[in-house]
Amino acid sequence: MDARLAVTTGPDRVLPATRVLCAFIIPFLLVAFGLLYFWPSADDTGRLFAWRIAPEFTSTTLASAYLGGAYFFARGLVEQRWHRIAGGFLPVALFSGLLGVATVLHWDRFVHGNLSFWLWAGLYFTAPLLVLAVWLANRRVAVDLPGADEVLLSTPEVGLIATAGGLAGLIGLFLFAFPGAAAAIWPWSLTPLTARVVGAIFALGFAGVQVLADRRWSSARIMVQVGIIMLGLMLVAAVRTPADFAVDRPLTWVMAVGFPAAFAGLVGLAVRPRGRPRTGA
Repeated sequence: MDARLAVTTGPDRVLPATRVLCAFIIPFLLVAFGLLYFWPSADDTGRLFAWRIAPEFTSTTLASAYLGGAYFFARGLVEQRWHRIAGGFLPVALFSGLLGVATVLHWDRFVHGNLSFWLWAGLYFTAPLLVLAVWLANRRVAVDLPGADEVLLSTPEVGLIATAGGLAGLIGLFLFAFPGAAAAIWPWSLTPLTARVVGAIFALGFAGVQVLADRRWSSARIMVQVGIIMLGLMLVAAVRTPADFAVDRPLTWVMAVGFPAAFAGLVGLAVRPRGRPRTGA
């Protein structure tokens, strides 16, 4: 029998501390999504959010990540098996850590008189450590190998997911490390702060690379669903704010094709029939 399909033992359970953290984070994400997606203008964000954000598509992009995150943590509340949500925790720790660093680097750009700012700062100065601690604790009860009844992703699926996720993650690191250079070619207007925030969002794509180590569809399914939520909301927001995009920049057209293609690919993965175990062929 293929070693990858060997029956394994272990509780593979979601610890109570993980559920507590999920329950704690969800309300913040839902409130932030509502503020940024439905009141995305610079005036509204300057009045209601941690800092004044322009253009609107940056606000709605961050909001899309928040709703995707809320869905992920909601699944963490109800899932019984750790491996089904494990792939999201390290990318979330990276995302929140980058936002914490961005907050320190651009402290003067935030509206310190807004309650939203202090909630933002408190969350992103603590969340990276809390999320990492939960991941490490839950790793002790992880089951790394699929059982004989597990459905595996095919080799082409693994390659596409890992490549797309790795590319998104590298773009995110470029945005974060070189915000000025990124702003010069990006499809919509960025400041150094918003470049780093958008970079943190793209860095979530590293979740896709983990399929190289764990090919179980059950491990990838929730992350695929999160991607559908995020990209779907971004596409709707892009249709709402076409004036935010620089049509003279080549990357605008690359994303105009790439984002819908990625969304369609994720939907295809989600709806593909997977009725029996397979060996990755």
